[in-house]
Amino acid sequence: MGAMPGRFDTLHVEHALTSDRVAAELRRAVFEGELESGTPLREVALADSLGVARSTVREALTVLVAEGLATREPHRGVSVATPRAESVRDVCRARQVLEGAGVQAWRSATPAARRRVRTTLDAYTAAVRENASYEELNERHLAFHVSLVELTASPRLVQMADNLMDELKLALAQVDRVRRNAHDQADSHEALVRLLEADRLDGADGAAAFLRSHIADAEAEIIEALGLQ
Repeated sequence: MGAMPGRFDTLHVEHALTSDRVAAELRRAVFEGELESGTPLREVALADSLGVARSTVREALTVLVAEGLATREPHRGVSVATPRAESVRDVCRARQVLEGAGVQAWRSATPAARRRVRTTLDAYTAAVRENASYEELNERHLAFHVSLVELTASPRLVQMADNLMDELKLALAQVDRVRRNAHDQADSHEALVRLLEADRLDGADGAAAFLRSHIADAEAEIIEALGLQ
């Protein structure tokens, strides 16, 4: 199926830029909703619209596929990824394990790791106040959740969390656009950190229960907002 005229008219990069810059522009368009889930990413049409070589577009698409923002299928090419309910549920189950382990490790975590949780939260709430782009909101939101796993001091668990967030980032960005509820999300995260920082023995236990509810709610919200089955 050929590319539809005008599909990529909103995408612009300067001439002779690297594939990284092309990937950045495509990433922006995906997060901002200019390229919706399932949109075919045709090399020829993109190269013409962006004024770059097909090989540059091909390299950029490979980056998006690696990030989980696009999928490549034999004989069908590359398209913007489409979240699936089964994958969302599985990712959320894994998050419960990884982030839960981080919350339980709060008391034994290093001061630097605990400060990073607060720092990433502050960066996220600042982005919300500043009405940052969906891409920036998404990046800071997910960085906060990875910081919870960093409390475990396990590089392998952190790498697993990074991989999970790559799978989740597109779905979360779409929900943010549909629901426009970043302020509510920031408030919820603040409540979680306050529980962790509370100077009482049950702080981590209360935060663990709060986290379980938070992730369960996020799973239900993603599936409902995106109409997944």
